Amino acid sequence: MPEDLGHVRQMWHLLEPLHAVLYYAPAAFEEAAALGYRTDERWPSYFAWRAAPLGPATAGQVTSAFYSFSPEMVARYVPDAWRAAAPDAVLAARLRAVDRTYRAVLGDAADSVELAEAALLARRAAEAAEPAGRPLAAGNAALPWPDAPHLVLWQAATILREHRGDGHLAALLTAGLDPVEALVSFAGVGAAPVKIFESRGWSAAQWDAARARLVGRGLLDEDGVATAAGRELRSCVERRTDELAAAPWAALGAGGRARLSELLGTYWVAMLGTGLLPGENTLGIGKV
Repeated sequence: MPEDLGHVRQMWHLLEPLHAVLYYAPAAFEEAAALGYRTDERWPSYFAWRAAPLGPATAGQVTSAFYSFSPEMVARYVPDAWRAAAPDAVLAARLRAVDRTYRAVLGDAADSVELAEAALLARRAAEAAEPAGRPLAAGNAALPWPDAPHLVLWQAATILREHRGDGHLAALLTAGLDPVEALVSFAGVGAAPVKIFESRGWSAAQWDAARARLVGRGLLDEDGVATAAGRELRSCVERRTDELAAAPWAALGAGGRARLSELLGTYWVAMLGTGLLPGENTLGIGKV
């Protein structure tokens, strides 16, 4: 990775736990249950929380925007998500869940001047994120900003991670990796064990067929391990992802990035310290 893009990935690593805690927090499951969602597994609320900025999206639209989930899995949860609660109700409950979670995890720090400064910097970066061609970033960027600084921080983190994620999907697409191939190739470079990627709902037959296609392209060996060409392709995807995610951080400037990084460290440690976030994930954080 070029040295001048190292900060782009660093900021992603710092912000991702601040966004993703929503999908695992007890308060989020309580808010989801109050809306009528099943909470014996995380997927009913996950699809609702993450897709709500798109409005009452169809299963096909969510499959397209999320990319790596199997269409069959998405269809199990969407559009049923909008029969349980309208997107506007989901968005309101989402903010309540974040408020409760941040206050529980951060305590008095949720109202600190340092967090307010971090929120201001993160918002500046988020407002510089170009939403064109990025449906999830655009949906979140179109939402009104909340008043409380800790909610501003979460919303900015969400816009920035979806901005990066939308760009990552473009990088996968232009690299010639379809949704299941994207996962198989990522497992092939050791981003996470294959069992972690099973959460995306692809059948064993679909996984094996994708692996065979990648073997045929010389990107994996017969054991599903990336070849030199496969590793280079994934490296190119990650590098292109960083390039496409760089503009908001360039707009913030080196000084702003450094200050935000300094401020976020405390909150990053606090979110990881909850034990709510999985140690291994499909994003390959810590591996890429």
